[in-house]
Amino acid sequence: MLMPANSTAHSEFETQSMLYPEIAGKRVFIAGISNAFGVDVARMFAEAGAKLTLQFDEDSLEMAAVAEMLAPVAPSLAARHGAFKSVDAIVQFARGAIADMGGVDIVINIVRLEAGADLSGCDAATIEQKVSDILTAACLISRIAANRMRLTLTKGLILSLASVSATATAPERAFASIAKSALSTMTRREAQAWAEQGIRFNAVAPETQGVAGGLTDELDVASLALYLASGRGASLSGHTFEAEPLVSI
Repeated sequence: MLMPANSTAHSEFETQSMLYPEIAGKRVFIAGISNAFGVDVARMFAEAGAKLTLQFDEDSLEMAAVAEMLAPVAPSLAARHGAFKSVDAIVQFARGAIADMGGVDIVINIVRLEAGADLSGCDAATIEQKVSDILTAACLISRIAANRMRLTLTKGLILSLASVSATATAPERAFASIAKSALSTMTRREAQAWAEQGIRFNAVAPETQGVAGGLTDELDVASLALYLASGRGASLSGHTFEAEPLVSI
């Protein structure tokens, strides 16, 4: 959610950032940020001294306000706009953004799991294609970033943050559960594939069957993301952590 700079949560960000001084100067690429989800995550990394590159799906006044809010806090900030409409567009964007950053240490992919999906009348192949469409950008960006990390001998983190609307319909939640399973499988597979290079993959996804404990809002998820990106979380890879549904609109 979008919070003003003088929010009462400001001190929480400052306290968290002091716990992880090693984050200062890290190059962080956050893809899929919106006013619904991702702003608190970006701000926490900015408060910790990370250099940010943000990708917004749309160029709106709200997103301009987010960039304006974060710019004085982050050591450097680049904002890019545009929805990913093809595989080629994703690849071009990711390669260009990472090249402009001079490399990358941390990648955070924000994924909206339900994406308006309705399984009514869908066969298995159609459902599989819908899931693939939702995860394609995160998968491609992750692999491009991991390859760059490998070439530059960077031991980095790639983190997928999945969300589902608190107002999602039953069919949408059913689809989100399938997509979450696919994301968890992808996270484990990539973690194993890149382990020898010291590149870690983790995910946070909503509990779609009941109530998850521990991670109850975006601030909790942001704190976990910072922990996973720090030396304290360096031993964790291949995990999918559960949170309550995080998008309310």
